[in-house]
Amino acid sequence: MDNTKVTKYTDCFRQIINAVVLAGIIILCTGMYYCVIKAGIPYQDPPLELQIQYAVNMGIGSTLVKEGVLIFICGGIVRWLFGRRHQGRYDKKYI
Repeated sequence: MDNTKVTKYTDCFRQIINAVVLAGIIILCTGMYYCVIKAGIPYQDPPLELQIQYAVNMGIGSTLVKEGVLIFICGGIVRWLFGRRHQGRYDKKYI
């Protein structure tokens, strides 16, 4: 019996983990875009409309950055644990 063969399940699970990590990076980049480009540096004495717009864009940006980092880190941990779990299987010699 060949235990080193990658099954469909593990291949599909690896793709899902990679998609989660990539989604975290994309969400993180979108949040940084909102914080840096959309909100930017606030004006010195802005009118009320610009203050509201700045607060909304910074709120969206900070939420997206937090969630993106969280998704990226959790996906990375799961990917690392999955790799460690399967690494031991391939190193052993089956008789």
